[in-house]
Amino acid sequence: MDALFDLPPAGGGEPHTVTDALPALAGLDWPSLYERLCRDGVALTPALLDREQCEELIATFDVPDLFRSTVVMERHGFGRGTYKYYADPAAVPLVRDLRHGLYPPLARMANQWAAHLGERPFPAALDDLHAECEAGGQHRPTPLILRYGPGGHACLHQDVYGDLVFPLQVAVLLNEPEVDFTGGENVFVEQRPRSQSRAIVVRPGLGQGIVFPVRHRPVRGPRGYGRHAMRHGTNAVGSGRRNTLGIIFHHAR
Repeated sequence: MDALFDLPPAGGGEPHTVTDALPALAGLDWPSLYERLCRDGVALTPALLDREQCEELIATFDVPDLFRSTVVMERHGFGRGTYKYYADPAAVPLVRDLRHGLYPPLARMANQWAAHLGERPFPAALDDLHAECEAGGQHRPTPLILRYGPGGHACLHQDVYGDLVFPLQVAVLLNEPEVDFTGGENVFVEQRPRSQSRAIVVRPGLGQGIVFPVRHRPVRGPRGYGRHAMRHGTNAVGSGRRNTLGIIFHHAR
């Protein structure tokens, strides 16, 4: 499995200095993360950001010019809370660097999954993925920041956004559980064919990321690989405030 990640850094204009600002990326054990992702359906990383970096991202929530859209979840039946889509992720260095630094190894994972399921492969470089999105009419960036107060939650959903869907995404917790907030666990539900659905609860710490499928994952059965659909949401916050950075790699229509 290690050979899957024994590849040179992706080309196509990707920054090669992201680990200077985010040294945690250089130390990620990608084979282990891939193994856990395939086994459990989700994989929790070590801390990708420190508290200062998390607070820097939280502060962007109150800078209107950074965002293209604000969604008040209660108005749409999505849950209770607010999320905002960044207008230009490159304008926020931490968002830019996380997105570019995480994409190449995730693309290798995605292509392994695509081979199992007979689906299309994805380019090694994030800029090339975006060029494909734009050619298909998907022009709007999708990284977002979410804020929940007491009672805040997200209903189960999938972040599809268009015909071209990169199959993996990452959510990074920006607060410290039991210090900044209580409750608010990440919840995933896996729909298993001819069987009952499976719930997965993940409790990340400050700065940790969760890697998980956008809409389905391959699971090997007696007749080869099949698709298990997955949805994700957030349990109700008990007290305090919970902020999350969502890193989605494909653009929206």
